[in-house]
Parts: sequence; C-alpha cells; structure tokens
Amino acid sequence: MNILTLLLAVLPVLGGPDARLQVRLSDDGGRLRYEIAYDGKTLVKPSLLGLQTNEADYTRLEVLSADTQELRDTYVLDRIKASRIDHPAVRTVLHCQNPEGRKLDIEWHLTANDAAFRYRIPREGETGSVRVLRETSAFRFPEGTTGFLTPQSDAMIGWKRSKPSYEETYRLDVPLAERSHYGHGFTFPCLFRVGGDGWVLLSETGVDSRYCASHISDYDPQEGYTIAFPMPEENNGNGTVEPAFALPGVTPWRTLTVGADLAPVVETTIAFDVVEPRYQTTRAYRYGKSTWSWIVWQDASMNEADQIAFIDLAAAMGWPYILIDAGWDQEFGHAGMEKLVGYARSKGVDVFLWYASSGWWNDIVQSPVNVMCDPIERKPEMRWLERIGVKGVKVDFFGGDKQETMRLYEAILSDADDHGLMCIFHGATLPRGWERMYPNYVGSEAVLASENMVFGQYQCDIESQNAALHPFLRNTVGSMEFGGVFLNKRLTRANGAPGRGGRVFGTQRRTTDAAELAVAVLYQNAIQNFAITPNNLTDAPAAAIDFLREVPTTWDETRLIDGYPGRNIVLARRQGATWYVAAINADEEPLKLDVKAIEARLGGSATVLSTGKDGLQRGPAPKKPLSIPKDDGAVLIVR
Repeated sequence: MNILTLLLAVLPVLGGPDARLQVRLSDDGGRLRYEIAYDGKTLVKPSLLGLQTNEADYTRLEVLSADTQELRDTYVLDRIKASRIDHPAVRTVLHCQNPEGRKLDIEWHLTANDAAFRYRIPREGETGSVRVLRETSAFRFPEGTTGFLTPQSDAMIGWKRSKPSYEETYRLDVPLAERSHYGHGFTFPCLFRVGGDGWVLLSETGVDSRYCASHISDYDPQEGYTIAFPMPEENNGNGTVEPAFALPGVTPWRTLTVGADLAPVVETTIAFDVVEPRYQTTRAYRYGKSTWSWIVWQDASMNEADQIAFIDLAAAMGWPYILIDAGWDQEFGHAGMEKLVGYARSKGVDVFLWYASSGWWNDIVQSPVNVMCDPIERKPEMRWLERIGVKGVKVDFFGGDKQETMRLYEAILSDADDHGLMCIFHGATLPRGWERMYPNYVGSEAVLASENMVFGQYQCDIESQNAALHPFLRNTVGSMEFGGVFLNKRLTRANGAPGRGGRVFGTQRRTTDAAELAVAVLYQNAIQNFAITPNNLTDAPAAAIDFLREVPTTWDETRLIDGYPGRNIVLARRQGATWYVAAINADEEPLKLDVKAIEARLGGSATVLSTGKDGLQRGPAPKKPLSIPKDDGAVLIVR
C-alpha cells in the first residue's frame, strides 16, 4: 500500500481514483474551506470546515501535513442495492491544528463519484472526553442550483407528539433561497441539481450511540447550508443537543455524491463503504415478503380470524412472513400470541411483532408500550420472542435525533441480535449506514409511507410522483420500509363495495396495477411488508399475483436506466441472472419505454407486465416502444 506524506507548502488538491472528482482546499484568513469539482465543473463552492468543542475551538485551522493512501475495499452485504461491493478509493488524512496548537485530523474518503469527510479528535493531555458544541461544516452551491428537499419538522407535534419522524412532504426543484416549512432546515438526504453541470446528493453516515443524528440548516447566502444538531425540545426535552464521545474519537461522515447525471446518485454505496460492523452476529437471517393486515384493514383487524386470514394469505403466496401490528398484546396476550405464532409456523409462515418505542418522550397509547425503551422489560420480552419463534420486531414512534435516541436504536438492535430478531423501525430517523453496522437491521420508514395513502386522498393522488422520487433520494442512502403495493382499488376492507346508504368509503388508488407492481422493484428493503389483502387472490389479475410471488426483495446490482426526480424513472435491479426493470410515470407527457433497447443493454429477452386495453397484461417484448401515461407503469423481467 503506497502511503505518501506531504509537508505542505501549499494546500493540496485531493483527487478520486480516476481524477474526475477533485476536492480543492483553500485558506480563507485562517478558516479552512473545501471545494468540489467534477470533470472540471464546480459543483460545491468553497465551503467551511471545522467544529467547536467544550475543550477547543477548531473553526480556525492550519493544515500541517497530509497522509494519502490508495484503497480497494471489497465486502458483501445482502440488504442493500448491491450484494458485493468492490470499490477503489483514495483516503487522505489532513493533519491540522488550531491557533492554540490543538490538533485535529480531517479524514477524506474519495471514490469515483463520492467525497466523504469526518473529523478525528486525538486525546491530548488528561482530557478523556469531549462535547461537540457545533459544527461549522458547510455546503455552498453555485448560483442557479435547485434542491429536492424535505423539511425538519417541529418537535413534539403530530400524532401523540411523536415528531420529528422524517415524514414530511418533499419540495421539488426549489431555489436555494427556499425556506423550510418549519424553519429548522432540511433532513438528509438532500439532492441538488447544479444547473446543467451535474448533481449532488448530500447526506451523512456512521451515526451510532456515540453521536447525534444531524440535518442541515436553511440556506445562508454567505455560508450556504450548515450542519444542524437536534432541537432541544426533541424527545420531550430529554437528552442533550450536543453529542459527546471518548477521546480519541470521530464524528460521523458527511457524504457528497456527485456526477454529471443521476446514475451515480442512484447507484452510490458510500453510506456503507466508510462504516464498519458494530458487532458480529452468530445468527443467519432470512429476508423476503410479508403480509400485513393493518395497512388496509386497520385496527379492527386485530382479531384471531383476520390474523389467520393474513397468515393463510402469506402461505398461499409462498411468502415467509406476516407482520402483526399494534394491539396484539391486548387482543391475544402473550399466551394467545404464542398459540397464533404456532399456527403461523405450522403454515410455513414466520412472524414479526409490532411494539411502540414508547418511554418518556411521547403520548403513544398503541400497545405494547414501555417495553422496548426499558432494558429491564426488553430483555425478558426478547427471550420470550425467541422462545416462541418470532423472527423480528417492528418498533415505532421514536421521534428525535438526539444522541440519547441513537443509543436506544443501538441497544434495541444489539439485544435483538442476541435473540435472533431482525429489526424494522417506523416513526423513525433516517438509517445512516446501519445495514453494514448492524447485522440484524432490515429497514426504516423515515418517509411519508403507505399509511398516509390510507389516511388521505392527496397521498394517493401523488403516489406516482413519490415512486419516481424516492429512488433518487430517500432510498439512495438506506433501506426504506414503505409498505406499499396496493391491489385494492379503494384502500379499505370493502375495496369499493357500497356501505350504508350506498356510499363508497375509502381513499382511491390512482395508479394502475402495472405501476403498483413497479413499486415492488423501485423501493428497496430486504423485508417488504406489501399491502395486498386476502380478497386480492381472487379479485386482482392473476398476472399480478404471480409476479408478487416471484419478485425478490434482495438484489445483486442496481442500475438507473433513465428518469428525473418526481417525473419518471426506469430502474433495473438484478438478482442472479435475472433483471427486473421497473418504470413509472408521474408526468403529463407519456414516458416512452424502449424495451428492445433495454434488452440489448442488459442482455436477454424481456417478459413485460404493462397496461393493455383490458387492464394488466403479461407478454413478450413489443416491437415498438411502450407509451406509458401518467400514473401508469411497467415491469420487465429480463432473462
């Protein structure tokens, strides 16, 4: 491994493995700035580096030297957009000091399209711990840049005062001067279109119990976006805003993925490349599809007959799981649940059980409550879950980004792995490299997910827009437990059948069946809780049911074919030798899908699921390009 130490007369230019990506450093009157260019075009203007702790101020820095080494990291990870990652990188550590002589290292990790940096604070003298008061890390963009952003909400609002939970509406292609809805900036990830020069995806990774989760501020005309810590009011005021850690210690990585087009954004694995497992597991976890009564049949379905119906549905579909949602403890109790789990396992179906995170930071009444937040209660509960054969838990309503909450996520994950339990988080923060850090982590919501389509018509109206958005944003950096793929026309148990007085109740799906099947491929999550219901076995097209039996939930490779955030997308995912290509259109202009060109690009012959004059149809590739209107989609299976 070639390690080069530079004694710096001038600040270096850091380059990625192929030199198309460059990070240029500059000294602005003692304040250190970085600038990112790709193919010679500036995508990030000179932006501040630095941080301030209770022990030292590192906002003014001098670079003394730099250590650079070339890396080639190869690893296998079965729960992200690609199963085997082999990426060359250049790692540079800038050795800096402040005017008082206190040392700070800034570590950069550059790939062909990613630039990630973090701060390393050494231990000097007797001080063994530090509290970070603020980061001055900033992100400035050229004039004319527009953003695809979702706001950080107020604390202690929403359902039972459980926010922030990363469940706000995205703003698309907005100018930098656009203020966030609540005045607290924007949550990660953030996507920026730098005019015609390229794209930048901004996020963070490597957040665990030793730091808080962060977001970015509103845009300042002088300094751009800056790193923002949680609000004091989060978690009902419990826990500190400033993170603290032992020395020597590091901050999380700030990641910037850049490219002339959107393919590097969609295909990036930087969130996982720079982190390491927090613990090793002795368990073997199995992924796949799951039924879920609550999403359409709601609270009233928490009874034995309905849960058996959904267990039988999973068995009929050949799916390995059922998710049993809130209220099971009151309806069944532990003894009754043990019996129900036994029935499911007799049908070849395993169980995930829902829990509230609960505690002292919200008003949640959906039960079980006050179990997962309390280690005294959590540990015997998990022993019981393992004994009766439960395979995972879905934990809901966290509502905060403080370090104290990050400790809770990590504690739940660690205890769960001891008992062979996978973890899904809802009402939760964005995962930040957790698929590689925690071997039993399988997905988070952190998005306005499928339940909002049941609660209000507007989310149904923009479903195709979201499906054409999330693969460019939320799902680029981590697994997204959306819980979609509806085959009911009305998102109720009655599915459009008239009720009292002949009225038809429930929100109405706008998308075609082909578009719903596309969502099964577009959204990546190793455990997929799909929204089909028992009636769909007879009232949905047979081609749709057959496809949902077949479609995988884990992938070996992901490629963007085409698209624009919020307008349309054509995305290819491969498992083994088979490619699944999903297309969806949210634009008024029809999307032209050249199936023959995709066959040539991927190699193989396509079977096409698309909308015909009689609804969903399955057949060979057409000779002419498909014309996909708004709210429609298609799936190609290329072998």
